Amino acid sequence: MSKTLSLLIFLVMTAFFACFFAYPIWAALESAFRGPDHKFTLEYITEVFLNELYREGLWNSFIIAVWTTLGSLVIALPLAVCYVRFAFPGRALLNSLVLMPMILPPFVGAIGIKAMLGQAGALNSFLINLGLMDAMHPTDWLGQQRMLGIIIMEVLHLYPIIYLNAAAALSNLDPAMEEAAANLGCNAWSRFWRVTLPLIMPGVFAGGTIVFVWSFTEMGVPLLFDYDRVTAVQVFRSINDLSGNPFPYALVTVMLVFSTLFYLTSKLLFGSSSASGGGRATTGREMIQLPPWLGWACTAFFAGVTFLAVLPHLGVVLLSFSKDWYGTVIPHSLTLSHYHDALGHELTLSSISNSLKYSALAMLVALVLGIGVAYVSVRTRIWGRQILDAMAMLPLAVPGIVMAFGYLAMTREGQPFHWLMLGEDPILLLVIAYAVRRLPYVVRSAAAGFQQVSPMLEEAAQNLGARPEKALWRITLPLVAPNLVAGGLLAFSFAMLEVSDSMILAQQAAHFPITKAIYSLVLALGSGPNLASALGVWAMIFLAVTILGAGVILGKKLGALFRG
Repeated sequence: MSKTLSLLIFLVMTAFFACFFAYPIWAALESAFRGPDHKFTLEYITEVFLNELYREGLWNSFIIAVWTTLGSLVIALPLAVCYVRFAFPGRALLNSLVLMPMILPPFVGAIGIKAMLGQAGALNSFLINLGLMDAMHPTDWLGQQRMLGIIIMEVLHLYPIIYLNAAAALSNLDPAMEEAAANLGCNAWSRFWRVTLPLIMPGVFAGGTIVFVWSFTEMGVPLLFDYDRVTAVQVFRSINDLSGNPFPYALVTVMLVFSTLFYLTSKLLFGSSSASGGGRATTGREMIQLPPWLGWACTAFFAGVTFLAVLPHLGVVLLSFSKDWYGTVIPHSLTLSHYHDALGHELTLSSISNSLKYSALAMLVALVLGIGVAYVSVRTRIWGRQILDAMAMLPLAVPGIVMAFGYLAMTREGQPFHWLMLGEDPILLLVIAYAVRRLPYVVRSAAAGFQQVSPMLEEAAQNLGARPEKALWRITLPLVAPNLVAGGLLAFSFAMLEVSDSMILAQQAAHFPITKAIYSLVLALGSGPNLASALGVWAMIFLAVTILGAGVILGKKLGALFRG
C-alpha cells in the first residue's frame, strides 16, 4: 500500500477515535466539572465523596470488584496450572468449554439464579426435602446476602478471562528457569511461589485488571438483584434526571478515574511480559503424566467448575420451559409456549429486529476500522501507529457505562454531535457505541492475520504490475479473510448482547435491543421472567454457535481476543 494511502488511513482512524472515543469521555467529564455559571468547579466531584449514599455505592462497587477478582484468581490459576502442566482425561474438551460462561451476559444468568436461590427456589426446596431447613422459615439467600450473590455471579462469568491469560503465560514460560530452581533444591511448592508465579504475573495481572474494572462497573447483575447500593446502578437510576442534574456525570467521572488508575497501575507494575526469564519458552515442556486417580481428580475439578459456571444458564433454560416453578427442585411441568410467545411478543420481535440491525451495522463499521488499524500497526512504519493500536484496545479498559453517558452528553441540545440523535431513534449512537466497544476483537483478529501473511506476497504482485491497493484487495485480504470472519462474528454476537450501551442509550420500547427487552420483561408481572428467559436462551444459543464457529476458524488464537 502506498505511503500516502497508509497515512490517510491513519488520519481517518485517528479522527474517528478523537470524535467517538476521546470526545464522549471529554463530554462526560466536562458536564461533571462545569458549574451553573459555566465555570470550572469541583463541587460536584467533592459532593460524591461527601454524600454518604454515593460513598457507600463506591465502596460497595470496590468490595465487589476486589472479591470478584480474588475469586476468579482462586478458580482460574489452579485450572491454568492443571491444563498447561498435566495430562488428564478430557483435557482438550474441558479446555474448549472454558468460554461457556461467557455465552450469556451475567445479568441474564441472574434470572436463573433468582429462580434457584429465592425463598421458594430450587436450593431451599432441596434442603427442605432433606430435612435440613424448616419449610415455614426458608432462608432468604438473595435478600440477606445480595452482595454475595452478585460476587458469585460475576466470578462464575469472568474467571475465564484470567484463565486464558494465566494459561498463555504458563505456556510461554521457559521450563529451564524452573529446572534450574529444582537443581538448586527448591521443592515444587516453593518453585511455584518463588519462580513460576512471579514470572507469569504480568499475564495474570493483565487478566485480573480486566476482571476488576469489569466487575467494578458492572450494572446488569446488581439491577437484577435489586441492589441499588453500587455506583453503576445509582448512575442508571438517575438517567431520567440528566437535563439539570450534574451528579450522574460526576459519578461517571469518578468511576472513570478509578478504572483508569487501576488499569494504569497494572500496566506500570506488570505491563511488560518480558520480565527476566518470562519470555517465550526456548525448550519444549513435557506434559506430566499423572497417576490415574490424580488425573481423574483434575478432570473432576475442571468439570465441577464448569458445571457451577453454567448453573445460571441451566436456571435460565429451566425457567424458559417451566409452567410453574415454585417450591420445587425442578419445575412442576414443562412447556414450549414461552418460546412461541417470546417470538410472537411485540416487544421481543422488535428488539430482535433492532439488535440484528444495530449489530450488523456495528460489525461492518468495526471491520472497516479494524482492518485499517491492524494494517497500519502491522504493515507500516508510520509514527504513532502504536498509539493508534493502543487507542483501539482502550475500550477494554474504559467502562461501558462511562462511554454511554459520554454519548448522551455529546448529543444533548446545543452540542456539536446533536445531529446523531435522529429524533428519538438511537440507531447511530448504538451502532457507533457497539463498534467502538467491540473493535478490539476485530483489531486483534485482523492483526493476527496480517502477521501470518508474508508481505512478500504483496510485493510479488506489485512487481508484476499490480497497484499496492489492488495487491492488498486481491492478495492479502482474501488470505486473512478467516481472521476477519472470526473477529466480525465475535463483534456481531457480543454487540447483540451488549448491556451498558443498550440499557442507557435506548429509552423507548420501539428502539429496545434484546438486552433492554429482557430487562423490561423481567420486571413485568405474570410470565415476564419466563419470556425473558426464553429470549435469553435464544441469545445464548446464538452466541454459543458464534463462538464455536470463531473457534473453528481461529483455533488456539481465539483465547487471545479475551486477554488483557
